[in-house]
Amino acid sequence: MQNQVNIEFVPVFDDPRAWSSARKNVVLFIISAASMIAGLGANIQNPAIQQMEEQLHATSSQISLSLSLFILLQGTVPLLWSALSEIKGRKLVYILSIGLSTVGCIVTALAPNIGLVIGFRCLQGAGSSSVISLGAATLADLYPPSIRGTKMGIYYAAPLLGPSLGPILGGALTTGFSWRACFWFMAIFSGASFLTFLLFLKDTWRKERSLTYQNVLRARLRELGTGENKHASDHGKKNLGAETPLPDHASCVTEIVAAPTEKSCHTADPLADTKNTTGVDSKSVPPTLEIPEIKLSFRDVNPVRPLWLVLRRTNNLIILLASGSFYAFGFLMSYTTARTLGNMYHFNALKIGLVLLCFGLGSLVGSVLGGRYSDYTYRKLKDEREGKASPEMRLRSTLFGLALLPPCIFGFGWVSQQHLHITAICVFLFLNGFFSIWIYASTIAYIVDANNGRSSTAVAANSAFRGLFAFVATEIAVPLQDAVGDGWMYTIWGIIMVATELLIMLVVWKGGKWREQAEEREAESRFKL
Repeated sequence: MQNQVNIEFVPVFDDPRAWSSARKNVVLFIISAASMIAGLGANIQNPAIQQMEEQLHATSSQISLSLSLFILLQGTVPLLWSALSEIKGRKLVYILSIGLSTVGCIVTALAPNIGLVIGFRCLQGAGSSSVISLGAATLADLYPPSIRGTKMGIYYAAPLLGPSLGPILGGALTTGFSWRACFWFMAIFSGASFLTFLLFLKDTWRKERSLTYQNVLRARLRELGTGENKHASDHGKKNLGAETPLPDHASCVTEIVAAPTEKSCHTADPLADTKNTTGVDSKSVPPTLEIPEIKLSFRDVNPVRPLWLVLRRTNNLIILLASGSFYAFGFLMSYTTARTLGNMYHFNALKIGLVLLCFGLGSLVGSVLGGRYSDYTYRKLKDEREGKASPEMRLRSTLFGLALLPPCIFGFGWVSQQHLHITAICVFLFLNGFFSIWIYASTIAYIVDANNGRSSTAVAANSAFRGLFAFVATEIAVPLQDAVGDGWMYTIWGIIMVATELLIMLVVWKGGKWREQAEEREAESRFKL
C-alpha cells in the first residue's frame, strides 16, 4: 500500500503551526474577541423589545421575526463563508463578513421603521456568522489535535458569554440612552474587530491542507487539459515528468493528503522532513511534484459539494444532530428563563441579565475545563494504544457530562415551576451551562478532527444545524412554556437531551468504522476521476 500522510501534517511554507506561541495567542485572542459579536448581537436587543415596539410601531411578532431570522441566517450563511475561505483564504472572508455586519448594525441603529430593522438585522446576522465557523478552522490551522481541545475550549468561552452579557449591556444602554444605543455599541465593536483583522491578522489557510481547494483544482486541471488551454496542461506535464499527466497529478496530490487520522502517518513526526513540500516519499514520485499555481476565482466557490461530502458521512450527520440539539437547548434555556424571571419574579432587565450571567459563567468554566479534559483523554488513550489515535477517542471525555446533565435539566425545570428562591435558579443555571458546554467542547473538536482538510465546511455545517435547531426552538419555546409550564417543558427537553446523548455514545461506539468506510469510498472515487 502506498504511503499516505495526514493532510494535517503536509509541510507548507510559513507553517502556522510553527509560529511562536505569542503569535498564535494573538490570533486566538483576535478571533475569540470577534466571536462575541454573534452572541451579543442575538441577545442585546432583548431588554429593548418594549421600547422598540413603541417607537417603531411594531408588533411582538415582528420583533420576534427579526430575532428568528437573525439566528437562522447566522447559522446557515457560514456554509457560503466556509466554501469561500477554502478557495480564497480565511482573512478575506473575515474582513468581508465583519464589514457587512458593521454596516448592518449602523443601518439598524438609524432605521426609522421595523422593516429596515428586520432587513438589516438579517445582514448583521449573516455577517457576524463567519467567525463562529472559521474560528474553529483557524485553530485547526494553528494547532495539532493533541492540544486542539484546550484551545477550542478557550476560544468558545468568549461567544458563550455573549448570551449572558448581551442582556446586561442591552438593559444598561436602553435605560441610559435608547434601544438605538445597543446597535451603535455593536457597530463600534464590529468596526473595531474589522480593523483588527485588517491590520493585525495573518492568514492561516494553506491550500496544500485544503481538500476543498484540491478538489476544485483537480476539476480546473481537467478543463485545462481538454479545452483551448491545452498548452497549459502540457506545461504542467513538463513539471511533473513526461509520464505523469496533469489531471493525474491533481488526483495524486489529493490522495497523498487524504488520510484523516494520526495512525495513518508513517512517521512519528510528519513535519520532520521540511524539504519535502508535499509530504510525499521522494522515492515514489518525481522530486519536483507540487501543486500547480492556477488562480481560482469566485466562480469556483461551491458550498454544496463540500457540504455533501461532510453530511454523507454517518458519523458527521449524527454528531451534527447532537450538536444542534445542545445549542438549541442552551438558547431555549436563556430565552425562557428571561421570561420566567420577568413574569414570575418581576425582575427588571438588568436583574434578568445578572441572573443569566450564571449560565454564561457555567458555560465559560465548562468550555475551558471541558476542552482541557478532552485533550487529556485524547492523549491518554493515544499513549495506551502506542501512539495510534482516532477522533472518536476525544468523545469519551463527555461521559462525565452526559451522566449529570439530564438531572440538572429536570431539577431546573421544577425549581422554576415552583418559583423557589433565586439562589436555586442561579445554581441550576450554572450547572446546566457547565455540563452542556463540557459536552459541546468535545463534540466541536471532534467535528474538526474527523474532517481534516474540510474543517471549515464541517464547522459551517455545524453552524447550520445550530441555527436551524435554535430557530425551531425559538419558535416553539413560548407556546410550549405557556401550555405546560417550566416543569414539564424542561422534563420534555431533558428527555430530548437523553436521546441526544445516546447519539453521541453511538458515535463513540460505531463512529470510527463509519468514518473509515467513508474515507475509503472517497479515495476510490478520486482514483476513478
